[in-house]
Amino acid sequence: MPRTRTTIIAATLLLASSLLRAQEQMPAATPASNLLTAAVAWRQTAAEYRALYYQGFNVARDRLDRALAARQPGARKPAIISDLDDTLLGSNSYWSFLLSQDKEFFDDAAWDRWVAANGPSLTPGALEFLEYARSRGVEIFYVSSRDQGEKTLEYALGNIRALRMPFADAEHVTILRDSSNKEPAQKAIAAQYDVLLMLGDNLNDFQRRYYVDDVMQRNRLLDEDRKAFGEKYVIFPNPTDGHWMKAIFGESEPADTPANRARFRAAASQGAWKGGD
Repeated sequence: MPRTRTTIIAATLLLASSLLRAQEQMPAATPASNLLTAAVAWRQTAAEYRALYYQGFNVARDRLDRALAARQPGARKPAIISDLDDTLLGSNSYWSFLLSQDKEFFDDAAWDRWVAANGPSLTPGALEFLEYARSRGVEIFYVSSRDQGEKTLEYALGNIRALRMPFADAEHVTILRDSSNKEPAQKAIAAQYDVLLMLGDNLNDFQRRYYVDDVMQRNRLLDEDRKAFGEKYVIFPNPTDGHWMKAIFGESEPADTPANRARFRAAASQGAWKGGD
């Protein structure tokens, strides 16, 4: 073999070896950022997440005891009205699935499959509180906004029964397929029962007036009613979705688009520190 050709081959092999060593020494590619990462990691790992649920149900039990002690003879039967998802039914596995699929916003199709597969789990302290309320003679009504087609109620009852929650029957479960407005259903219950407590993870679970498209207006309305929270209203944490997003996007379940991702980041950047400049 001519010396020139041998030299070229040797140089090529040396270059390839050098490139291979350089690739091995390079850090692994950084995954693309996802708007859900911090919120889902908090849901899945933070003891503080669990603590907030335990705190909420402890407050609810204390307020229930007080309300029962203050009842007058002849009062209507006592009741609690509660939301389901992210109040009593946890959705952490759903959000982790979205993250694994590089989704950054709520996905209806994935949610419907997850609900049908009995994906929900109990939130920390939920079952203990529900059982305690039942032991005190209090009926529990579940009012939720869901839409999985004709089987929506069947799936909801299946979720509740799988977790052995009390009052798992059609009389105590109201599912709104076409609206997120819970007030008519809540008022119908209040017409027959003495509603002592309301539980939810969205302000809209308590009053429809919070369902607005303006962040500042929503906060002002909440400030006006601040004394009700921790009294008749008990709210639980939900950093991944809810009607708070309507105030940012004009809808509660915005599409996963570059424009909406940019809008979300802009909302998070409001009031940002300027770095001392």
